[in-house]
Amino acid sequence: MKTKLFFVSLLCAFTITKAQQDPKIYEIIEKVDASQLEKYVQTLVDFGTRNTFSDTLSSSRGIGAARRWIKSEFDQISKQCDNCLDVFFHRTMLTTDMGSRIPKDAEVVNVVAIQKGKKYPNSYIIMSGDIDSRASDTEDFKTDAPGANDNATGIAGTIEAARVLSQYNFNHSIVYVGLSGEEQGLWGGKFLAEYAKKKKWNILGVLNNDMIGNIQGIDGVIDNRSFRIFSEAHNPTETKRERTLKRFYGGEIDGNSRQLARYVHKTVKTYMPEMNPIMIYRLDRFGRGGHHRPFNDLGYAGVRIMEAHENYNWQHQDIRTEDGIAYGDVIEHVKFPYVKKLTAVNAITMANLAWAPKAPTNVEIGGAVQPSVKLRWKGTNDKNLRGYKIYWRDTTSPTWDYSRFVGKVNEFTLEGNVIDNYLFGVAAVDKNGHESVVVFPSGVMR
Repeated sequence: MKTKLFFVSLLCAFTITKAQQDPKIYEIIEKVDASQLEKYVQTLVDFGTRNTFSDTLSSSRGIGAARRWIKSEFDQISKQCDNCLDVFFHRTMLTTDMGSRIPKDAEVVNVVAIQKGKKYPNSYIIMSGDIDSRASDTEDFKTDAPGANDNATGIAGTIEAARVLSQYNFNHSIVYVGLSGEEQGLWGGKFLAEYAKKKKWNILGVLNNDMIGNIQGIDGVIDNRSFRIFSEAHNPTETKRERTLKRFYGGEIDGNSRQLARYVHKTVKTYMPEMNPIMIYRLDRFGRGGHHRPFNDLGYAGVRIMEAHENYNWQHQDIRTEDGIAYGDVIEHVKFPYVKKLTAVNAITMANLAWAPKAPTNVEIGGAVQPSVKLRWKGTNDKNLRGYKIYWRDTTSPTWDYSRFVGKVNEFTLEGNVIDNYLFGVAAVDKNGHESVVVFPSGVMR
């Protein structure tokens, strides 16, 4: 009898594990095409320069030709999915009095393609890449600046993700966007984030892709499986009271961007275990910035996804050879099987999140001086909801290491867990195993 019960337990465990993985996610990985990505990057490189202030009238050179081509690609993808994408230019004027890197007035033009969700059309996941490139002098808009890795790879990945994901229907909306003006001060992201705020978009997360094609670092390391996820610890719009509460209840490294980074990490380890996602506890590289930051500035969750090992000789450099060293961001340095992997990372993260139920809200926690932890939350009426999962981790762990599925309830007590020793959160799970981002408690139960 014990043997039979043990076998049934194993079978149930296997069934639960299997239910947490959706075969469609593996299908998406397979559909990402390295040769297609190479064609996109080559086309972008062939525009000569994509400097924000370069030619806008030519059909073959400059940022104007590049953004029109990107829009035409989104338009073509939309035709193939019965006009499932809303494609448009998002234009804002940039003037010389707005910064020291602006040599003349110019339009900053983002190219936006929105795939509307069927259940929650005002709930958005954004994948972005930067259109513009630069030479050694960021104000030099005439010198060739192919920007093959920085950041034709990010744009190529965004277009390819649109091509693949447009073949599916999702609950939440997905935005694929080419942002401009990055090298002059993250202007495209700033303007789009302000547009989203004005339109009252509910943004679940921003995946900013900036340099996803190099595997050979200036430090000599060659690595085609590792990549970095940059995220800042807390929401910069938090109130003084929220900061004070962290001193007593924790949460110093549990802002919405950090939870998004953990979500990317978990999705990749589930569906692409051969990859090595490295979470970097920092807004961006030391003293530098990326196009997720303007979204973070307004309180939205946003991370930067990029290669693990940079080569500084191959970015922000005029094409030349000095002392036997070849400088310049040329296509020969881009490894497209790697671009495929990081594009797939984005695609499966967005698909998993776009299929997921709405995350729980108003999560509260209690359990001081008790041998148990109690959580409660406000749930959703999603008919595909399977239930909720409570996550917890050691206070020093970067990832959610333990979990318990608790079903369709709005509160639960974890017996035997001492609240002082762990951090906790709650996620919503649907019948196919898609999960929302883990929500860290924002209130305390007395």
